[in-house]
Amino acid sequence: MAAQGKGEKPHDLNCLTIAELEKHAELRMNKQTRDYYNEGADSGSTLLENTTAYGKYRIRPRVLRDISLIDSSVSIWGACNSVPIGLAPTAMQCLAHPDGEIATAKACKEAGIAMGLSSFATSTIEDVASNIDGHPLIFQLYLFEEREHSRKLIQRAKKAGYKAIFLTVDTPMLGRRNMEIRNQFKLPKPYKLANFAEDSGSSASETVMGGSTPKSEQGEEKKSTGTKGYHDGKRRQAPTGPVSFHTHAPNPTLSWERDIGWLKEQCSPEMEVWVKGIATAEDAHLAVHHGVDGIVVSNHGGRQLNGALATLDALPDVVEAARGKIPVHVDGGIRHGTDVFKALALGADFVWVGRPVLWGLAYKGQEGVELCLRLLSDEFRLCMGLAGTVKVEDITKEYLVKIDKSGFTSRL
Repeated sequence: MAAQGKGEKPHDLNCLTIAELEKHAELRMNKQTRDYYNEGADSGSTLLENTTAYGKYRIRPRVLRDISLIDSSVSIWGACNSVPIGLAPTAMQCLAHPDGEIATAKACKEAGIAMGLSSFATSTIEDVASNIDGHPLIFQLYLFEEREHSRKLIQRAKKAGYKAIFLTVDTPMLGRRNMEIRNQFKLPKPYKLANFAEDSGSSASETVMGGSTPKSEQGEEKKSTGTKGYHDGKRRQAPTGPVSFHTHAPNPTLSWERDIGWLKEQCSPEMEVWVKGIATAEDAHLAVHHGVDGIVVSNHGGRQLNGALATLDALPDVVEAARGKIPVHVDGGIRHGTDVFKALALGADFVWVGRPVLWGLAYKGQEGVELCLRLLSDEFRLCMGLAGTVKVEDITKEYLVKIDKSGFTSRL
């Protein structure tokens, strides 16, 4: 596989792995951006375990099989995806590169890979859709307490041709991210939360929880920032003012009974409704019961509840609970094509990759995102062949063993 095949792009000899891509990105991002993208909640143990969980498994390769024609593609939302990998919705990508989400969309178009767009993107729903040329897009949604904000986003995504809404369900409160607090993180000018541009002040006054505002900026802050929701002892008071992540994204009032039905009504029939942030069999059962179209096993990149299960560790129970009634996707910690293989072997139908895409974006914009996707895709196809599989549906738990702390292996 070292030699270049016909039609393949040449290797970037300065960057041959996702680990090297991360190092290049660190040199190109300022401290505020680097800390914002790479930090997990509290001590970061869940962030770390998302990655190290893949090391608990080893692949059982099968040999003497004809692997001369490997098909790594899967069908998703009626389109052919070149590999079972999508680009996870990550916020404020212009922090990594001025072209931001537009560069990411163009890279997805070139690679034939689905993309997720964050509610808190620095490019609009419509601009991203116009640059991906009809390849599947999903929109990640925070369902705000003031539903009209969310309803407008849903209608715009529907009109622009997005295939699904991924409702984030693991942010009833925001996890504690200490470097954000210490750095007094703000979205710098001239960038804006593009999908809330009509809200004056949504451009740069994104101060983190627990942080104070410099005196020289306090007058501007009072005019331009929203206020968090709170409970006055009798009833819940919703956030007010311009939409920002720290005031509006956390919604402690979300519930299965009230909100899923409303969301399905708003999205039907053009868009599916998925829940992103499921980590237990109990919630997977509820997702099926309430008629959602799919599940994403996620812990918000280790940025919410520190000490929670790594997503790969949560995956098997969720898959068993879903029992094939709805698809199960997973994100978190994927850094190599073999990680994709292991997630699929444990029952995932598809995986989503977040931070490595941001590193690619910081490295070389669209070209860097294409490099990230090419590295993961090439590694995945190589893993398929060396494991003795030629189709994605061939990948099952029979190809894995689990390693315990003593180094002993056990079949799944």
